[in-house]
Amino acid sequence: MKPGLTSTAVTAFLGLTLSPLALALQAQEPAPVPDAPVPQPQQAPFGNLTGPIKPGGGAGPESGTSGSGDVQPGAPAANTPPPKQAAPPTPKPQDQTPPPEFDNPEQIGQRLQLYTNYINVPVTVKDTKGKLVAGLTWRDFKVYENGNLEPLKIFSVDSVPLSIAFVIDQSVTRDVMSRVNESLGAIQAALTPYDEVAVFTYSNGAQNRSSGFTGGQSARIPFILSMTKTSGTEEAVPVNSGPFASCNVRANGNCVDPNLQSGRSAGNSTFITIPKEIHTLNDAILAAAKELSTRPKERRRVIYVISDGKEYGSKATYKDVLHYLQTNNVAVYGTLVGDSARWGEGYLSRFHLPFTMYDNRLVSYVLQTGGSLDSERNLNGIEKSYQAIAEEARSQYTLIYATHEPPFDSKFRSIDVRVNRPGLDVVAKKGYYPSAEQLK
Repeated sequence: MKPGLTSTAVTAFLGLTLSPLALALQAQEPAPVPDAPVPQPQQAPFGNLTGPIKPGGGAGPESGTSGSGDVQPGAPAANTPPPKQAAPPTPKPQDQTPPPEFDNPEQIGQRLQLYTNYINVPVTVKDTKGKLVAGLTWRDFKVYENGNLEPLKIFSVDSVPLSIAFVIDQSVTRDVMSRVNESLGAIQAALTPYDEVAVFTYSNGAQNRSSGFTGGQSARIPFILSMTKTSGTEEAVPVNSGPFASCNVRANGNCVDPNLQSGRSAGNSTFITIPKEIHTLNDAILAAAKELSTRPKERRRVIYVISDGKEYGSKATYKDVLHYLQTNNVAVYGTLVGDSARWGEGYLSRFHLPFTMYDNRLVSYVLQTGGSLDSERNLNGIEKSYQAIAEEARSQYTLIYATHEPPFDSKFRSIDVRVNRPGLDVVAKKGYYPSAEQLK
């Protein structure tokens, strides 16, 4: 149809006659003709889908559709985050019920650690000939702490593994030192695979030769003991005249060397001051005790000293060292050699004269800590003492009681162990100082 022509004109042009109804319909305003469709912005294909498209699996997350990429009616869009789930309700606290009772330790199923105030007292019982007495029961023993009878809680006769710190005196004379050197090979024969050993030496100060503990049958022990062998010291006789005197070069009656003049350490021609000997026994025992204090309390802590017992020149005092031993449950054993092992003289050396050197301080350590002491002069006796003392320390009676004293009052508690049988000698420590280790 050309623009500008109406339907009436078209009818007249064609010569057609219309009915009145048709004319009335044509009189109305004609509807406008719609224009051509407007171009719309091009959308990406599959714009409503997210995620990778897998053959046969559709698009989007794996848990979305199965086999079709079309969005189901009523389903949330793929890019719509999932709704947050409500937090589960907090459970109400249940009423606490008492723990179940057990008839025996096997029903518990785990280890329980209790903090107690039990005191461990190793005891050795000997007859009049010095032999160990076996076969005693808990009924034969009575333990008194500070004069009060304490009932036994645990009694045992089982062998206990040892932690032994050997302390070898290198300040003895040459002849004694040679016998000690030859006897060191018998030390390992007195030990079991369950024991452990550390080796210390002393002359003018203590030295740790083993740098810690090693197994009783370890191959390191012979090598460590070989390092402790030395020549010993010379028995020098003071000379105050002649070419070997303290001051043999003089000028106008005086020593040329001002360090050796009269009144000094060497004295003069009429009086000579003998050089003082150095035997640092206290320092050596303290060093060994510090090493032993790190060992488990289930092991028996022993210091074994091979010495003549002389003490002079130590920085540590006897009182402080003994306090440390009695606090950490360390027993001192020993084998006396040299002059202290000689009959008669060995007994007299236990007495101390004021302002003089202690000739035998080892005896006091042994008696206070519950150890044992042998006096041997020959090689065979020294070797046998290693075996006898190690067996004695391993096969003691173990008495355990609960103290009624305050745990941390830092006061000394005396211990007295008695046996209800005549003619027996009881060897035990004289007492102890409380420590935190006993409460573990």
